Amino acid sequence: MATSSAIDQPAKSHRGIVTVCVMLATLMQSLDTTIANVALPYMQGSLAATPDQITWVLTSYIVAAAIMTAPVGWLSARIGRKPLFLACLVGFTVASMLCGFAASLNQMVLLRLLQGMFGAGLVPLSQATMLDLYPVEQRAFAMSIWGMGVMVGPILGPTLGGYLTEVYDWRFVFFVNLPFGLLAIAGLSLFLRDDPHSRGSRFDWIGFGVLSLGIGALQLMLDRGELKGWFGATEIIVEATLAGLGLYLFIVHEMLAEQPFIPPRIFRDLNFSAGLLVMFAIGLVLLASATLLAPYLQTLGGYPVEQAGLLMAPRGIGTMIAMMAAGRLARGLDPRLIMLLGFAMIAESMREMTGWTPDIDAWSLTLTTLLQGAGLGFVFIPLQVIAFATLPIELRTDGTALFSLVRNVGSSVGISITSALLAQNTQIVHAQLAEYVTPFNRLLQTGGAYLLWNNATPAGLGALNAEITRQASMIAYIDDFKFMLLICLPAAALLLLMRRPPPSAAAADHPVIPSAHSQPT
Repeated sequence: MATSSAIDQPAKSHRGIVTVCVMLATLMQSLDTTIANVALPYMQGSLAATPDQITWVLTSYIVAAAIMTAPVGWLSARIGRKPLFLACLVGFTVASMLCGFAASLNQMVLLRLLQGMFGAGLVPLSQATMLDLYPVEQRAFAMSIWGMGVMVGPILGPTLGGYLTEVYDWRFVFFVNLPFGLLAIAGLSLFLRDDPHSRGSRFDWIGFGVLSLGIGALQLMLDRGELKGWFGATEIIVEATLAGLGLYLFIVHEMLAEQPFIPPRIFRDLNFSAGLLVMFAIGLVLLASATLLAPYLQTLGGYPVEQAGLLMAPRGIGTMIAMMAAGRLARGLDPRLIMLLGFAMIAESMREMTGWTPDIDAWSLTLTTLLQGAGLGFVFIPLQVIAFATLPIELRTDGTALFSLVRNVGSSVGISITSALLAQNTQIVHAQLAEYVTPFNRLLQTGGAYLLWNNATPAGLGALNAEITRQASMIAYIDDFKFMLLICLPAAALLLLMRRPPPSAAAADHPVIPSAHSQPT
């Protein structure tokens, strides 16, 4: 092993440049998880696709990213972190540009598949790079910088995507990655250090195959369940069966194989294992709340697209401020206390959202979303610090890949559950409210109600039905906010399983030498 003096100086001199390039890579990948959502209606028209078909633009990316996140650790150990990082960046940037030039739905789905495959490694590789680039005492600060790209990207994605689509064209949603990709490629190729790697490690094809089957089928089931009517459709039943079979075979294989795909000893670290569960809960809330907020502001609040995007910005601002503050606080305070404060802020914001009405004023909405974003920031940064503080350095790349995988799956599960609850509860509440609409209801026989909602006329009946749907949607949104509030309680209880790492354990971790060994040779 090289001496510290031989390694520290080059890393320190180029640390700022590498940090900026790593942040660009992280931001590109996290933005693309949501930036294309608002452009789907425009893509549908340009590519002559049906509403059912255009969803494959999102599904193909999510499935590819979820599957290819898992082997990042082995690939990093096999070919080295720097070559893998650059290959992912080049492939992601080229695939993004080709997506902007796609002339048919088949081309778009194939290119989004490639984009997801190359983009899967950007987040775990960037996190592992940041963890190795900074010494232990600065690791909380490093994670606060890195976390901004991961957390703020999905939040600002719809706003930026809507602006580019409205002002320019939906194709610029993909073209925007070109300048950032070129800068990141140039910076990392010049200044990122090569790391030792093992060319003798054996790849566990069986483990990768069954895990890919389980994750891919699960993602397809979650993404298409609401569209197909969940388990009333044969497709969803088949996907659920394959998902259960693949995940079961993967667990059995992990327990019995001599050299499994993911080293089982990684789960012996209690902080890391509990951190995975907390990260899953954060994934549930992170994208699900943002996914609900945009249509809520436009359909119920009556805000135009541009103003709705601006009203969602405080959430990202709160996240950035909290991440910077958490990075400093984690140096002296117990990370578990900071995370507890974050969960309390998230829960309080969700409690306030359960009392929202369609005429919620912009100031109250801004304060609530700001509080929610700050809570996410206060949880995310200390979680990274405490989860990786005692994890052996040779397992770090595997650990970051697992964190990204768990967050992606949590986000898909959260979006699927909240979307399904929203659609079903809207129908149920609409039917319940409609029971009170009768010719004998005196409240509908006099005053403004009789003039506007006269169910004896087609116009009045249509207006009455629209108002019932509006009220039913409001109640369904409140139910979703309550669901996310309840998620915070068991997630906060997981903090009891975590232990504050002793200073001796943290000092034993080499602060600079990067290593990507994920499996023994």
